[in-house]
Amino acid sequence: MLRVEFHCHTIYSKDSLLAPRDLLARCVLAGIDRVVVTDHNGIEGALVAHALDQERVIVGEEIMTTEGELLAAFLKTRVAPGLSPRETVARLRDQGAFVSVAHPFDRWRKGGWNEEDLMAIVPFVDAIETYNSRCMQPADNRSATEFGRRHNLAATVGSDAHTAWELGRSVLLLPRFDTADELRAVIREGQAQTRWSPPWIHLSSRYARFRKEMAEGLDTARPA
Repeated sequence: MLRVEFHCHTIYSKDSLLAPRDLLARCVLAGIDRVVVTDHNGIEGALVAHALDQERVIVGEEIMTTEGELLAAFLKTRVAPGLSPRETVARLRDQGAFVSVAHPFDRWRKGGWNEEDLMAIVPFVDAIETYNSRCMQPADNRSATEFGRRHNLAATVGSDAHTAWELGRSVLLLPRFDTADELRAVIREGQAQTRWSPPWIHLSSRYARFRKEMAEGLDTARPA
């Protein structure tokens, strides 16, 4: 069985300082066999990581739609943020990507969903993230699990790691797969291993944002 991390970020996300090379080193130590790199609204970090380890890394993206965030795996090209959920899913489907819904009922994040908007795309997604280690309220993960069961959706789980320490806190054990179609074929066989990340971990993301904003401010202030 493969240990699969479905949700993590690199320095190419605005709220992470984790370099792709360091992410991969941690994956080796944590025994992660496949890692879907899902930076916010971009795939550059995933492409860098994939070039370093094509066997382990799956190119993914966490995409902000007008109503909530989606997770995609096996991407060929970036899908831009700010589109409607249906348009976003259509563009992902056009390139054969595996589509999941990120932390659907997280009340503390901008990328959470309301049930009406989520219902509109249920027939077109492959799975729903039923456990996200960064959800501060356990009830939000339970709501996602219950929603998935009611609508017979496959489940993914993810650490939502923005730091090396978080990688592998929530993984799915799956039979071997190498393509999006093969992942769809085995996803319901997944065995979840999940651990909650304490709320203070969100401070690391705030610090990353602060560091980057300070660096940008210094660059702007330098004379040409």
